[in-house]
Amino acid sequence: MDVESLLVEVADVLNTTLDLDTLLQRVAEVVKRVIDYEIFSILLLNERAQELRFRFQIGYEPDFVAKTRVKVGEGVTGRAVKERQPVLVNDVTKERHYIEAVPRVRSELAVPLITKNRVIGVIDIEAPQPGYFKEEHARLLMLIASRIAVSIENARLYSRVVRQAGTLALLNEISRELTSILNLDQLLKRVGDLLLKLIDYQMFSILLLDETRQKLAHRFSVRFKESIQLKHDIPLGQGLVGTAAAQKKVVLAADVTRDPRYIKLNPETRSELCVPLIYKDQVIGVLDLEHTRRGYFTEDHVRTMNTLAAQIAIAIENARLYERLTREEQRLERDLSMAREVQHHLLPPSCPVLPGADLAARFNPATAIGGDMYDFLEYKSPRTFIVVGDVSGKGAPAALYAALVSGILRSMAPGEPTPAQMQNAVNHSLNKRRLAAQFVVLTCALWDDEKRIMRVSNSGLPRPIYCHEGHAHMIEAAGLPLGMFEDVTYDEITIKASSGDVFVFFSDGIVDASNLHDEQFGRVRIEKTISKHSDQSAQQIVDALFEAANKFSEGAPVFDDQTVVVLKVK
Repeated sequence: MDVESLLVEVADVLNTTLDLDTLLQRVAEVVKRVIDYEIFSILLLNERAQELRFRFQIGYEPDFVAKTRVKVGEGVTGRAVKERQPVLVNDVTKERHYIEAVPRVRSELAVPLITKNRVIGVIDIEAPQPGYFKEEHARLLMLIASRIAVSIENARLYSRVVRQAGTLALLNEISRELTSILNLDQLLKRVGDLLLKLIDYQMFSILLLDETRQKLAHRFSVRFKESIQLKHDIPLGQGLVGTAAAQKKVVLAADVTRDPRYIKLNPETRSELCVPLIYKDQVIGVLDLEHTRRGYFTEDHVRTMNTLAAQIAIAIENARLYERLTREEQRLERDLSMAREVQHHLLPPSCPVLPGADLAARFNPATAIGGDMYDFLEYKSPRTFIVVGDVSGKGAPAALYAALVSGILRSMAPGEPTPAQMQNAVNHSLNKRRLAAQFVVLTCALWDDEKRIMRVSNSGLPRPIYCHEGHAHMIEAAGLPLGMFEDVTYDEITIKASSGDVFVFFSDGIVDASNLHDEQFGRVRIEKTISKHSDQSAQQIVDALFEAANKFSEGAPVFDDQTVVVLKVK
């Protein structure tokens, strides 16, 4: 085959597939047509470790391929990478750099794979005859090596993109499943099971910070797929795990035997990955993965675990909160004040400060603890996500369910869904663990502070009000309650606002406020109150609504929680 025909065939081969295994197989077939080798391999360079690893081979023993790592500069292949030139050895018995892989080999030719001035690997062929390879072979391989290198990089990039897409889909599936488990022991076991879908670890532990925040206690551990109990606590800042917690950073040890921080608990361990669990900027624990192979964990593993750790931390905190609220319900008669304190911790301590809008909120529970809720979820600036909700029932069960809904909302927030998408996601999550006679109605709103656009979706809460130029109008957003029906979808309405416009979101405790004659405060009075005070601040509008409702129902008991959130465009 002449050079021109070879280049054409190589181009055809390289342009027909993005699958790396298929690509390397076809490269081997093309090379064999021009150089009749017996032993062939393509080794790719691990830049971090500066060593070559087999990616494709013909004629080698599998054990040798699996174990061999060739440092840059070592052996014939390592020389080719270091010198960035073909290395042709006519008699390997006279070559001091030669690494024997296959018995009876006498000659070897190694050609570096270079793309964008970066060596990514090497093509290596060997033969049992001395002087088998010629300078012409070296020039020929060097001629096609750059084309092969580009195609390998493209195939690796494609594989990485496909793998990342699969990983993201799996991470989304895992995060959704974890938010539905509210028993902490079940949650930690499930975390261990689901992690195996992402990383084939051999040893895994979840350590949680104790009440003193000075020690990490083993809460769940797996060794070679068997659950075990470990009683060894690790002080904060000590060992790889303690260091990850103290510094709030991932700790990756490619070889623990060379890391002075390592605390020897498992003699088999060679590599370890420690990922801190952080919730609201506080470390609550550490995920610890170990493997018997050196350098097993990669930067891809680090990125994956960093993403997943945030969801696991939220799920753990949700489970902890659920357990805590369950215990509080059991002693509700003597400790209602504690339950009310827990509920208020679920509410935002203050309203976000926005350049283009004024926000205010107020919540008044009908009993010691209630089922209303509101929240402001963190989205990328300039967007703010507003939630107002009302859980069915009253007292401790309603507060517990509100805590559950709050946890789901916060777990979904990192994905920044639209209001309608958030309604659908919460409904899906609640239906997966449906509780008898429990549901929630939500108004979700997404405010863009730069574009002055409000997007609203509703699932049964009283329709919000939009006041423009002093005239209050009902926003026609409606929908079925969440947690009752599986096969429903939710719509949203988009409003372009102007300076001075007012958006009011409220629970039915305001609408249904009744006087001694069983007359309700009603929507008409709400709209009149908003119109009357529309030229005032958001906080003044909130206060005016509560004052008007309280004055109307003066002397009558309050039967329902009351919540109002107001956004006024500056």
